[in-house]
This record gives sequence, structure tokens and C-alpha cells, in this order.
Amino acid sequence: VNCGERVEPAATMLGFEQEAWLERSLAASKARWNLLAQQTLFAQLDLSMGDIQPFWTDAWDGYPAARKRLLASLQENRVSNPVIMGGDTHMFWVSETPLDPDNPHAPVIATDICGTSITSRTLVPSWSLGALLSENPHIKYANTQYRGYTRFTVTPKSLIADLRGMETVETRDARCATIASFIVEDGRPGPRKL
Repeated sequence: VNCGERVEPAATMLGFEQEAWLERSLAASKARWNLLAQQTLFAQLDLSMGDIQPFWTDAWDGYPAARKRLLASLQENRVSNPVIMGGDTHMFWVSETPLDPDNPHAPVIATDICGTSITSRTLVPSWSLGALLSENPHIKYANTQYRGYTRFTVTPKSLIADLRGMETVETRDARCATIASFIVEDGRPGPRKL
């Protein structure tokens, strides 16, 4: 919910010194792909099934002004192909990150790919995913079923993210398979399912 502390412009996930360093570094980047590894889900996740918007404030949803500053900086500095990578949600998420996630016409600035845990279970029931995705159209994929990891293949023309799921985490010789793959094409922000 939009309490005063959550929407406070001075609230920062990284701290202002690190925010400024990141903005300078990305503005100066000449790389074709700019991969930002960080600790959690970056995309907004509206947990409601209606008009009131509750948020998980341990992620970037607790710092929406900081998230918007970072996205605005990526846009203003024309940072090439930003892809934000995270974890700590115990499930897979693949999202577009628009400048304003509540505006369906806002430009998509980056891609957010959040990996699952290696062994820890999720707290989100799989039956709720359809409703969550309908509340969050910028989120293109969510999966609570598998433990595993994400494998990235980066070429000059594209970044491919293979979401790798373990058959089980209870045996050492369990099989692992790609459960979904997404592509981000050079110059086109946002993921597309393969």
C-alpha cells in the first residue's frame, strides 16, 4: 500500500552514493549489453486482486522512487540493452520494466529476470499465479514449481535466458531441464518467450 514511508523520495535501495556511482557508470558505458546483477525482484509486483495495491516491500517495491530514478537514468542516458538480474524470491519471474508500471502506455526501459532458489521452497502458491499475472501485465512469466537457476547466452544480437528447473532437489543425480526460454533482442527492451 502507498504509505508515506514507501513512496518517500529519499528512500533508497542502494544508498545515494552508490546510486550516483551506478548512474555515472551506466551513462559512460559503451557496452552493447548492460547487465545489472542485484539481490531481488526489480519489477513492480502488485499483490492485490483488486483496486488496493499491497506490495512486498523487501524488494524494489519498497523503494519505488529509487526504482523510477534508475529507470529514468537508463532512459535519459540511452543505456544500451539494460537487463536486470535478481533472485531471493524463490521462484522465476520474467518482466518488462516500464518507466511507470501502472501506466499501460509507458515505455519499456529494461528487462528484469529474477531467478528461483536452488533448494528453498517458495511461499507463493502456484494457484495464485494467474491472478497475479493479470494484475501485473508487465510480468510475462512466473513459475513457483521448480528450484534451479537461469543460464544466460549473450551474443551481439541477443540475450537468451534459459530458466533451468530441477526435477527434484532431494537426490544428487536429479535431472535438470529448461522449463522456459526468453530472448531480449539488441535494441528492443523487454523479453519475448521463445
